[in-house]
Amino acid sequence: MKQLLITIAAVLLVGCASSDLITKEGLVDAPQVQVSNVRKVFDNSHHNAFTDLTVFKGVYYLTFRSCPDGHGVSPNASVIILASKDTSKWEQVHTFSVPKRDTRDPHFLVFKDRLFVYTGTWYSGNDPAESNNDLELNLHLGYAAFSENGTKWSNPVQLDGTFGHYVWRAASFGEKAFLCGRRKIGFEVGPKGEPKEIESLMLESDDGLIWRKRATFQEIDGDETAFLFDKQGGVQAIGRRWNTAQLLQSKPPYTKWIRRDLDRHIGGPLISKWGDRTIVGGRHSTKRGPKTSMCWLVGSKLHEFAELPSGGDNSYPGFVAITPMEALVSWYSSHEGTASIYMANLKIKSE
Repeated sequence: MKQLLITIAAVLLVGCASSDLITKEGLVDAPQVQVSNVRKVFDNSHHNAFTDLTVFKGVYYLTFRSCPDGHGVSPNASVIILASKDTSKWEQVHTFSVPKRDTRDPHFLVFKDRLFVYTGTWYSGNDPAESNNDLELNLHLGYAAFSENGTKWSNPVQLDGTFGHYVWRAASFGEKAFLCGRRKIGFEVGPKGEPKEIESLMLESDDGLIWRKRATFQEIDGDETAFLFDKQGGVQAIGRRWNTAQLLQSKPPYTKWIRRDLDRHIGGPLISKWGDRTIVGGRHSTKRGPKTSMCWLVGSKLHEFAELPSGGDNSYPGFVAITPMEALVSWYSSHEGTASIYMANLKIKSE
């Protein structure tokens, strides 16, 4: 009987370990987190949204889109970049826009001693789009601005190899940079906007400016996807989908992908390391409306540790780990009126 109990316990432990990270004490490694110092860091009465955070040469950087015409596609949108040495006082160091295009979803990449800001741009002409159904994904184009010191920035540069692709979050491994780029299957000339017949590609670059296809990781229903590489080049990704988000995994040369459905839809997904743990963030649809949520990713399961003050149009978090126990998160929300940029400090509670 004793041997039978030991065998059953061993089987249960192996079964749990396949989906959750188990500590020596047999507990899921998903500690509680304290959220503090919640503050609004930017509000200019425009629609401010789609944030990202990074650290470059000892300075913190925050970027987001700002548009006087609201959430919709508009040539009057611009990308704003703020900098801070202490995460308390933020100063604008750069802003840029692209004529006749909507600069949208800016994301950072520190790569080869440069700080890049990438943005996907819809072609909108001289006026704001009246409807998403008027937009043509085949005319989408990625742009970047970059800096070697964080203060002097380039003009926006077209990203070769991204025409017809909606570029999103970037990541790097070794001497290569990677972008999520979604596009119409076969660049189909058909329904405008973003139909479900979308594939998601991993785009690769040697210099951060010229891009080429590396792999297709979603053959249909492709959407916003964030990559996280390990030391061996293996990648985990969180992919937004029409229904539930997916956890995607692959190894070089990224020709085979494992896909697992998560327990929720995630808008504006984030995946990052915090010490030895992995975090996932984004918009979570709840019975109380959409909320910006932060979770531990343990194995293939999400364990929510924070619901940030948010409501209405919100999400697209940025994240920086300051220490293995402390971190900084940004997001946007319209729960206090016009969409504004928010920030908070995170701290893992000690046992």
